[in-house]
Amino acid sequence: MAMTAKPNPPAIISGLSEVAHLYDAIFCDVWGVIHNGRESFSEACAALSRYQSETGGPVVLVSNSPRPSEDVKAQLHALLVPDHAWSGFVTSGDATQAELKRRAPGAAWAIGPERDRTLYEGCGVRFAKGPEDADFICATGMVNDEVETPEDYRAVLSLAAARGLTMVCANPDIIVQRGEKLIYCGGALAQFYETLGGQVVMAGKPHAPIYELALEETARLLDKPVERTRILAIGDGLPTDVTGANRQGIDCLFVAAGIHAQDAFDEAGELHAARVGDLLASAGLQAAYALPRLVW
Repeated sequence: MAMTAKPNPPAIISGLSEVAHLYDAIFCDVWGVIHNGRESFSEACAALSRYQSETGGPVVLVSNSPRPSEDVKAQLHALLVPDHAWSGFVTSGDATQAELKRRAPGAAWAIGPERDRTLYEGCGVRFAKGPEDADFICATGMVNDEVETPEDYRAVLSLAAARGLTMVCANPDIIVQRGEKLIYCGGALAQFYETLGGQVVMAGKPHAPIYELALEETARLLDKPVERTRILAIGDGLPTDVTGANRQGIDCLFVAAGIHAQDAFDEAGELHAARVGDLLASAGLQAAYALPRLVW
């Protein structure tokens, strides 16, 4: 039996400046790359700003936030992410709204915190009290993500699965880092629901709809379409950022100090191409470049 060649490990670069000239636009992840939910990363923001000023190419933020991008901009400002670090912004919430409109005027059993209710504005769906009177589920995350886990939803999700309800997951992220703490996201609920026999639909990373929105936004900003080979995707999540870039044929810069840091660095805290390559290969993925944190 023929052996499958192992993908080449990513090039470890010192900063975005080494490869910036190769790309006409950047798709950049938000949580884990430019902020951690508590504070922004000044060097990452400066790197994106420098890319735009020196190349003229736009940075489009591509986030798995379950809320519409207009609603999330206030969060960026609160975390002191400067406007000059990006030119466009698309979210999983933006992409998910199209899915909700297709299901209107159906009754959605909405799972998630109250802050995510802006997702439903203008979509025409009704709200169900629970799985008993719902036409489908829409999950943005845990109701209280500081303490809850997917297991807390076993009973109600088992009932939903038995009724054959489809879950629309507005945030495919499994976990994110909030400060120093890892918290479960909507993707963890979706993953758990599938183990119970439920069907899940997602529009955010790594799925195609959010990238179509990002490509449309990039074409608007440049006043012309851009080839995918001339776009660099930056992210820290293997199942979302790297997987999505690979599926779309877009080069990826893997930021190793995010949610996979424990596996990416050696005991001395050094980042090595072979180690990162093994981490990526174990998930059947590849990245063109890697660096510890996004810097110029």
